[in-house]
Amino acid sequence: MQRFKGKVALVTGAASGIGRAAALRLASEGASIAALDISADGLAEVVAQLGDQGATFVCDLTNAGQVNDAVMGAVAAWQQLDVVFNAAGASGRRWGDGPIDSCTEAGWNRTLDVNLTSIFLVCKYALPHLLATGGGSIVNLASVLGMVGGDEDFATHAYAAAKAGIIGMSRAMAIYYAPRGLRVNVVAPGLIATPMSLRAQSDAHILERLTHLQPLTGAMGLPEDVAAAVAYLASDDARFVTGTVLPVDGGWTAQ
Repeated sequence: MQRFKGKVALVTGAASGIGRAAALRLASEGASIAALDISADGLAEVVAQLGDQGATFVCDLTNAGQVNDAVMGAVAAWQQLDVVFNAAGASGRRWGDGPIDSCTEAGWNRTLDVNLTSIFLVCKYALPHLLATGGGSIVNLASVLGMVGGDEDFATHAYAAAKAGIIGMSRAMAIYYAPRGLRVNVVAPGLIATPMSLRAQSDAHILERLTHLQPLTGAMGLPEDVAAAVAYLASDDARFVTGTVLPVDGGWTAQ
């Protein structure tokens, strides 16, 4: 398939995990890729795979000036912008995220900045360019934890709030910008085998729970599973789809 031939896609978090898988998937279908991430080394690996279909922008996505510069750089490289996939995010445990009664204020603020404010900033600066090309598509990465509660194994409440915020913001954008041709959708993964989920991947207790949490396979999903969903939502195959949340979770949220 060449669903993105002649189109330009901006992908955040493109240095690893779901972001990298999506960048490679969209490129395989013809897209030119503006790959954004804070990791210069990871981006170098990605652009080596993308070749002349890719351009990289090292960027702190919580910094408005850097985000604006990266978006402008992407548009300058290809003179258009058609797709945005906001994949960048991080667990907040290292900053003090946890249950509300023990979550630190610093952990709360940093977790929301990295997971929610970053998406706001990318959307804010990308929107004029998307609208200039007739609307295009935004796909934002949330999580099953933005849809359902997490028990003691998944008690990161700032992270859950950020992911729920992504869903609310995306639906509000979908309705507001629909008359101008812009589609905004969300993918909500369960446990996916990425660098971010290394804690879970090495936790025998959580691995044992996968049979119940994700009964379709009883295992973690792959970044490519999420990338396939992103490619669908970003493409014209989903031209009549906006404001939706697509779980890619092996059945987690169906229970």
